[in-house]
Amino acid sequence: IYTAVFHPSPKDFPELKNDTFLRAAQGEEIEHIPVWCMRQAGRYLPEFRESRAGKDFFETCRSPEACCELTLQPLRRFPFDAAIIFSDILVVPQAMGMEVQMSPGKGPTFPEPLKEPEDLQRLKTKVDVSSELDYVFKAITLTRHRIEGKVPLIGFTGAPWTLMSYMIEGGGSPTHSKAKRWLYRYPEASHKLLSQLTDVIVEYLLGQVKAGAQALQVFESHTGCLGPVEFKEFSLPYLRDIARRVKDKIKESGLDNVPMIVFAKDGHYGLEDLSESGYEVVGLDWTIDPRSARVRTGGKVSLQGNMDPCALYATKERISEIVKRMLEGFGTKGYIANLGHGLYPDMDPENVGAFVDAVHTHSRQLLNCK
Repeated sequence: IYTAVFHPSPKDFPELKNDTFLRAAQGEEIEHIPVWCMRQAGRYLPEFRESRAGKDFFETCRSPEACCELTLQPLRRFPFDAAIIFSDILVVPQAMGMEVQMSPGKGPTFPEPLKEPEDLQRLKTKVDVSSELDYVFKAITLTRHRIEGKVPLIGFTGAPWTLMSYMIEGGGSPTHSKAKRWLYRYPEASHKLLSQLTDVIVEYLLGQVKAGAQALQVFESHTGCLGPVEFKEFSLPYLRDIARRVKDKIKESGLDNVPMIVFAKDGHYGLEDLSESGYEVVGLDWTIDPRSARVRTGGKVSLQGNMDPCALYATKERISEIVKRMLEGFGTKGYIANLGHGLYPDMDPENVGAFVDAVHTHSRQLLNCK
């Protein structure tokens, strides 16, 4: 039995009612500081766990209906100012021909990781992004219609170095030593792989904008294991390339420009470089002082972040105090409130709500005092 699935087209989207997030990303005037959370569609929500029960993770990622529902769940509970499409950064290596499994309790695993440069031959030389990652584009379009203009929808990707490290390590790693071995031992092969990944990512992000994404975030999750020299050789050039090429292609396609966010976790040593890498917004983890980040980025970009996710284990009163101090540090212009990393599965949804409310309340007070 075949079930007819309705795939709406990426046009005639409902009008956007709350553009605060987009205005803050561009450094424009706002009535309150916008807030969203990385991993806001996640296991901390009982309804998320219920929807996902007994289903294969990547099967869920390949279902536009399921991704749409999971993306919308947190918006029913909290007055977030943006939504981020439910997906995973590892759909890109899958599109390039690698097998990835999600093992319960262990996280993502690659049964056959890349071990030596000759393994690059196993990757597809030409990836048809529009067919391989079509399910993500369909999920974005469907969500844009179903979100009914409530808030903007963010699309995302993993950055080349982060994806390369997964593809070589075969999963998460505390040291990333197998992937770093490539950087030192096989620099040419490393650049070849990073370039291949960049080509796919550029097409992938463009496809997301064509499907209806109103902002894009690039996750460089493994910056912390690189030093400044390796970052400047194996991460930063590709991050810059992605921003420039995506913006050029958006322009060529006659689409409206969308703000781009770069989040290089633990990349505090590269903050100045990141603020000049072609992104409108630089995302920060909790190891960076807000005032110092403002000085070091010199007003060139908007900033996003950066409360320690573990602060959500505090009482609601304490969360409110931490948020107030964070907002005072960042200031109200060109700022998007977020956590310094994603939400953890054991967090109390009530405290997430307290975080969102504290951002809105304190920011309105700060803006009224001006």
